[in-house]
Amino acid sequence: MALIEIRPITDAAGCTAVEQLQIDAWQMDDNLEVVPGHLLLTFHKNGGVLLGAYSGARLVGFVAGFVGLRGNGRFKHASHMMGIHPEFQGQGIGTRLKLAQRQAVQQQGLDLITWTYDPLETANARLNIRKLGAVCRTYIPNLYGEIGGINAGLPSDRFQVEWHINSRHVANRLAGNDAGEAAVPNHLILNPVGENGRPPETTKSPSEVRHFVQIPANIRTLKTQDMPLAQAWRQHTRQLFTDLFTHNYTIIDFVLQEERAFYFVQKT
Repeated sequence: MALIEIRPITDAAGCTAVEQLQIDAWQMDDNLEVVPGHLLLTFHKNGGVLLGAYSGARLVGFVAGFVGLRGNGRFKHASHMMGIHPEFQGQGIGTRLKLAQRQAVQQQGLDLITWTYDPLETANARLNIRKLGAVCRTYIPNLYGEIGGINAGLPSDRFQVEWHINSRHVANRLAGNDAGEAAVPNHLILNPVGENGRPPETTKSPSEVRHFVQIPANIRTLKTQDMPLAQAWRQHTRQLFTDLFTHNYTIIDFVLQEERAFYFVQKT
């Protein structure tokens, strides 16, 4: 495994490298969706956080964000993008970038980082919810409209997660002090999978303080094998999560067990 160094990206050349890395990480067909280097440099020079993961001189990962406003007029950090080159994925670089981002934001005196990700991407769920301790209570349908690359084929629905970086919940997750991944009792699963891996026609009504919501274990594989089924899961989970958030449930954990994937929701 290559030695990786995390350090700030501070100049135009570094931002140009981030442009290319966006194309590589998300397998874009063109550069129309790329956040341009001049904007990234503006992030850096005006209170944003722009960090790179380097293998020697080569940029292999990055995270970028900027200062934003919360609904109550307080400030937060809005983390806009994180990308890892495909050759370097699965090596913990994303975790290291997020931890470095957390430290930089803490030094600015802020305590909340928000970002979005596809609710059906289990690798992202495992990092964001399970490992980092972010929580979610916001669902945004088709946030970016139709986009290509690895995101092609489905509406660009997104969770917006909240990472309360100074909270006990986050500290426990980062220290590994929680009780481990939860068991998944069948009677608490709101949407047990039907025949041939299809989402159920109807879901159970939430009646307990805590429930589990099942999602496909690998949405990218499913898209290549059965796009209509992947689209059915998008529509099904969109409705289910929207209803849960309306009824004051919050996602607090993610469980991947025996080729089954679940979000753990709790009423707040």
